[in-house]
Amino acid sequence: MAIRPYVLLSAAVSLDGRLDDTSRDRLVLSNRRDLDRVDQERAAADAILVGATTLRRDNPRLLVASAGRRARRIALGKPEHPLKVTVTGSAELDASYAFWHCGGEKLVFTVDSALARARRTLGAFADVVSTGPALHWPRLLDELGRRGVERLLVEGGGTVHTQLLAQDLADELHLVVAPLLVGEAAAPAFLGPAPYPGGPTARMKLLEARPVDDVVLLRYAPKLRS
Repeated sequence: MAIRPYVLLSAAVSLDGRLDDTSRDRLVLSNRRDLDRVDQERAAADAILVGATTLRRDNPRLLVASAGRRARRIALGKPEHPLKVTVTGSAELDASYAFWHCGGEKLVFTVDSALARARRTLGAFADVVSTGPALHWPRLLDELGRRGVERLLVEGGGTVHTQLLAQDLADELHLVVAPLLVGEAAAPAFLGPAPYPGGPTARMKLLEARPVDDVVLLRYAPKLRS
């Protein structure tokens, strides 16, 4: 039986808990040093996952930026870039997104009702797999484990983070807090309402708190609660 990957959630938020504002341009919350730290986490991962909303909103490439880190991956017998993974319940994803046209292998997880559409639209760019009638995170992680993914970096968005934390499937959380206040009710939040394990009194174990110039990195172990 394949071992599920170690699941690391990574997010940057404003002081009022927002991932972005409501403008057309992406709000950059991290600073240069922290973005380099994230690049290091990407280089250490076997796969990077984002939700479909993040693809539609940000059009990310999700590549390892550092040439030195890419070279070290190749020297270790790994692909230059980690496997790129997305999840979609509707398959409403444009084939023109940068995600599909750079880096190495791509993988799309969807549901039975959207499988045919996803394969028609994205089958030329990615392997497309259904997790069943609904998105089933344990099956998704099992499939990644069967494909040799040992470390999964999850970069959003809020719905994905919420689901993984609510189902107690995240092994580690890297939360970067930026000294900004978005102040917009419609701005995307880091987490939404959910029946989180242990309820509101369960305290996650803090692994590290570290300033990175003007932001603060908080590392938590979500499965270790008191």
